[in-house]
Amino acid sequence: MALRQIYHLETGLRPSSSSSLVGIPVLNPGRLRFKPSPALPLARPRSELGGSEEQGKAEKGDGDAKKGRRKEGVTLDDVNPVGLGRRSRQIFDEVWRKFSGLGQISRSLTDDDDGLLLIRGPMCEFTVPEAQDTTVLVVGATSRIGRIVVRKLMLRGYKVKALVRKADPEVIDMLPRSVSIVVGDVGEPSTLRAAVQGCNKIIYCATARSAITGDLNRVDYQGVCNVTKAFQDYNNQLAQLRAGKSSKSKLLLAKFKSAESLEGWEVRKGTYFQDVVAAKYDGGMDAKFEFTETGDAVFSGYVFTRGGYVELSKKFSLPLGSTLDRYDGLLLSVGGNGKSYILILETGPLADTSQSKLYFARINTKVGFCRVRVPFSSFRPVKPDDPPLDPFLVHTLTIRFEPRRQKLVEAPGANKQDPRSFKLIMEYIKALPAGIETDFILVSCTGSGIESSRRDQVLKAKKAGEDALRRSGLGYTIIRPGPLQEEPGGQRALIFDQGNRISQGISCADVADICVKALHDSTARNKSFDVCYEYVAEQGNELYELVAHLPDKANNYLTPALSVLEKNT
Repeated sequence: MALRQIYHLETGLRPSSSSSLVGIPVLNPGRLRFKPSPALPLARPRSELGGSEEQGKAEKGDGDAKKGRRKEGVTLDDVNPVGLGRRSRQIFDEVWRKFSGLGQISRSLTDDDDGLLLIRGPMCEFTVPEAQDTTVLVVGATSRIGRIVVRKLMLRGYKVKALVRKADPEVIDMLPRSVSIVVGDVGEPSTLRAAVQGCNKIIYCATARSAITGDLNRVDYQGVCNVTKAFQDYNNQLAQLRAGKSSKSKLLLAKFKSAESLEGWEVRKGTYFQDVVAAKYDGGMDAKFEFTETGDAVFSGYVFTRGGYVELSKKFSLPLGSTLDRYDGLLLSVGGNGKSYILILETGPLADTSQSKLYFARINTKVGFCRVRVPFSSFRPVKPDDPPLDPFLVHTLTIRFEPRRQKLVEAPGANKQDPRSFKLIMEYIKALPAGIETDFILVSCTGSGIESSRRDQVLKAKKAGEDALRRSGLGYTIIRPGPLQEEPGGQRALIFDQGNRISQGISCADVADICVKALHDSTARNKSFDVCYEYVAEQGNELYELVAHLPDKANNYLTPALSVLEKNT
């Protein structure tokens, strides 16, 4: 009866203001909440809760007098502050026993740590409407952040799968019983197929256990590649079952698998300006697009003319009912010798080229094969007065090579290459789906707090993993927290920034909360950002205005914090 009265009572009663109870419930019309008391222990002597033995006897006498009387509601005469505080303590103890497997929601727990779970009703404060239909795979579920992420997801009603390397008893005891545990290794792609089955989103919290280069690459770089590929393969299987229609399916614009697939592509040459004197002495320019005996579509050539360029162009032929305004950008799978190129999109009516508008974006490749992601938002108009790009009007794609602005390639023998020659092996060009929510959340790091002797190695592996996620085509959110600290979350305001300018720490619980909130936040899609505790810049070193956002369960602090940050950075 006490449980029903405390949790489901809708009354306007309020305890006396003279009560000295700590953490007692405050009853408002239609609402029941608890005053936060993070430092409150699990059990306290009755003398500390207030009230004397005489008051207890008086309460007992009142209870005997009212015993047997059936009431539809509760009045102020029925509940005094002392009895209410005692019954609330009983409720706390019962709730703690039931949810001890989930742990405390506001910080990571240790064996010697005592926590208190304060809730208002049956977890209604933490319920997320989309949670019951969402399965989240947590990679690195036993890490400092992963353990808290798992518990926060469970409290909000998500279905959680945890990927662990070994199913040892001590590992299983670290996770709630309702979590589905999958044994696998991010370094072994074959073990990841079962892990991604049935998952809608992924939170990657895994970190390398050592600073050995091989371990760093296996977890922070290759592990991200393997998990994203397994997740994409699973989404492709779902798309095939749905007749090729899926919210995560890419639109194939061109696939170079035979000589016939090269039809319609036109090679052109041109110059930005005409240098009559230099033209007498330069070596000219030439380019070709051919299908080789090895089965590759190769666009290659050279440009020795000053101010010259060569380009490969084709008009799109989209499937019936498909338009590019439903997509977020382009994805190119290419290989070659690591040169940079310019992508040009042409819009306007096909019948009247005088009204056409051109938009460009520069892309960089590397030696060997790579995937290059080019968001439509990164295209800029050739003429500054033209409006922003409207993907719906795009009808022609051009890939241009020019010898200027070519960077030196970090590869054996790359410095012997002539920057005026190029070779681009093309596999496919696809349009990336424009989703609303993020699909993959990656917890990276800023490098602060890492020993200087191994900082460069760690950041190199982390950056490679971030780049692999961006090129995957999945909707992503990359979180770079400052030095992690083991302390309660939600206690201090947070700074969200881009540009590797933060140096303060942040609690593991706050990072975990950001991960969970980003799952269904549209402003978090395709964004990378740094986060740390609020701090005041030293006088004279105010590089930018600090905007702090205080974590609060009553509102979503993440949306205003991320709405001002740039996408695809």
